[in-house]
Amino acid sequence: MPTENTPVALKEWAVTVGALLQGDLIFVMRKGGIVEETRDFELISPQFYLMPAYEHQKEHLLKEAFQGRIAATMAAWTPTQSHMKLEGYAKVIEDIEITSEDQLQSLRDLHIWTDEFATERLKWKKKNPLHLLIMRVYRLENPAMPPMRAPYMGCKSWVKIEDELTESNLVPVLTDELFEKKYNEIKIALEEVVQNSHL
Repeated sequence: MPTENTPVALKEWAVTVGALLQGDLIFVMRKGGIVEETRDFELISPQFYLMPAYEHQKEHLLKEAFQGRIAATMAAWTPTQSHMKLEGYAKVIEDIEITSEDQLQSLRDLHIWTDEFATERLKWKKKNPLHLLIMRVYRLENPAMPPMRAPYMGCKSWVKIEDELTESNLVPVLTDELFEKKYNEIKIALEEVVQNSHL
């Protein structure tokens, strides 16, 4: 169970959180939320809850195999809901800075988003790198249900959880072997980009 005095959560599309919790994905790509104070992404904690964000999810930015999932996430959410359901927890294994289209393209078969989505994130604020957060993801055996508060809303990266959360065991989404396999696929793909650039 997490032991932070002031736990934090990373906000991600609800459909992305779902993919992480199903083991379809072991990383997210971040450059900062729309209402971020600095508008730049910073890894403020190496471990955090995964908070689903329902605003601005776009079906056409998901690969065809993953389309249709947004409707299911929206069915479980209303703008006036009294609590935020937190089902996932993540520990960052590596924060890799992506600076080129070639790096991005090498990962295209390893995530749920379209090329358009990935390229838009890379090109936004071009001088800043895109953070590829590789994470070990866990499911909370007993989901946390903090009361909904205004600071939890909006397009931001980080949210401080203002309420004490119910204790719960963390259950790894993937076995050690499966996680290592997916992690190595990412590292090999990025290493090949480096090798090709030296040819």
